[in-house]
Amino acid sequence: MLKQHSELSMSIRRTIENNKEAGIRPSKTYQSFVAAAGGHRELNFIEKDVRNYITREVRNVSEQEDAKEFGKYLLRMKEKNQNFFFELELEEDQLIKLAFWADARSRAAFEYFGDVISFDTTYNTNRYNLVCGSFVGVNHHGQSTLLGCSLMKNEEIESFKLLFQCWLCCMGGNAPKGFLTDQCASMKRALEACMPTIIHRWFIWHIMKKIPSKLNGYKGHAEIEQEMSQVVWNSHSKDSFDRNWNDFLLNFGLVDNKWLSDLSEDHYIWVPIYLDHHFWAGMRSTQRSESMHSFFNKFITRNSSLIQFVKQYDNCLGSREQAKRESDAADFHTVIPCATKSSIEAQFQDVYTHQKFRVVQAQFRRKANCITRLTNSALGYSVYEVGEQVSSLIFNKFVVTYDSVATEVKCQCLLFESRGILCRHALSVLSFEQVTQVSPRYILERWSKKVKRQHTHIKSSHNEPLLEPRSKRFDELVFCSQNICKFTSELEELTAILHCAYDTIMVEMEELKAKRKGTSSLSHKDANLESVNEFQSPPRIRTRGRPKIG
Repeated sequence: MLKQHSELSMSIRRTIENNKEAGIRPSKTYQSFVAAAGGHRELNFIEKDVRNYITREVRNVSEQEDAKEFGKYLLRMKEKNQNFFFELELEEDQLIKLAFWADARSRAAFEYFGDVISFDTTYNTNRYNLVCGSFVGVNHHGQSTLLGCSLMKNEEIESFKLLFQCWLCCMGGNAPKGFLTDQCASMKRALEACMPTIIHRWFIWHIMKKIPSKLNGYKGHAEIEQEMSQVVWNSHSKDSFDRNWNDFLLNFGLVDNKWLSDLSEDHYIWVPIYLDHHFWAGMRSTQRSESMHSFFNKFITRNSSLIQFVKQYDNCLGSREQAKRESDAADFHTVIPCATKSSIEAQFQDVYTHQKFRVVQAQFRRKANCITRLTNSALGYSVYEVGEQVSSLIFNKFVVTYDSVATEVKCQCLLFESRGILCRHALSVLSFEQVTQVSPRYILERWSKKVKRQHTHIKSSHNEPLLEPRSKRFDELVFCSQNICKFTSELEELTAILHCAYDTIMVEMEELKAKRKGTSSLSHKDANLESVNEFQSPPRIRTRGRPKIG
């Protein structure tokens, strides 16, 4: 228990560092040491020593060196792969104004999944309170894929303009078709200036979750919230939305509410019926953005330094890549059985990834709740009314058209147009028409498990951890020695030989170390990094608790 007897070996320190990187709590790390040693008494350190080491060596990057190390890290990543992209904008006093980076794999993935992008700044986290912005796409499994990260000093129009220009440059000047953001006027104006051709959409869940705080002063606010959701989600034409929205405001005496008036003016940028005729890859859902927050939660805390933040972002990349790899393996090795006898379902089973085929199957199951009625037909063009029972008392009706000459089916709910999945209403009509195979236009290559995507062969930056030279050498030696230890531990005689060799080598190495004492060396890499030595960290923001979300 005496302080002078407390010691953390190199092996213990590397384990602490690796566990901290993986998000394992210090108490769990210490308990693993206790279990491996056979009890508390067998260790010459206590849990507090583990915590102190994390605070002193792992977390406590000096604020003077933080920005410099951050810049050096980005430069080293660029040295490892020339397609790693980063941009640093500094103010006159050398404080970081904007930092943006994207690894080579993310840049290549944009070719396949850059049609719809969400940009979220609702997760402010790091010790300097810089604004964290993440560019996120959706891959063929329906999973979020990271396509760039930024840290900004503020959320002014000029800052967003600078960032969006950086991102466009990173992606070869190619703007996405659809772009989702939170409800931010500065962001909206910056997008209009930098990417005027895109279709901009606000996250509808950002708006809907504000209803309680904006309207809780009104009598019957729970009923107001329910009715507003009904109008927003269940208006199946622009005319019906306008009519239902005006009735909603009048019935609840909300005509003069400024928040709702502002939303009315901007209805074209958030109301589903005004946007769902464009493809959004399922991006409008609440879960999409919240899932990214949960991933950042695993790796990042309010006290993260700049250098920690960029490394932890690499860990997020690694987690996303591993999830994609596991899904690819499942697609290759297993088959999800069809839920029906439909040959159309078998079409999707053959082509789509498991995750997307499950979404298709959900539509086939819900088709059982639909009743199809032909209302008009002429020259191969038919109009149907499909009634869907959504509860014991509620029937929703949808107009579906089918062109037998062009083999084209269209539904009023716009599920295929917005998410790339044929809806149960369209499937009901196809079944009624006895169609056995859908047109190739309804089987999107974007959700296919059979496409060879080039970005999967590119190494991500997180695959090559940047360790201190001593730590790197230690890890290599431990890895090499494992086979020797495994082999020699089988027999007492072999173990004795290894001990003898170990004693001899230790004597030789101690003699060599004594001879070299007092000499020093300088890495050639350090000589190439002088350009970042003037970087200054922003002033530290003192806060308590977890970073706020939303």
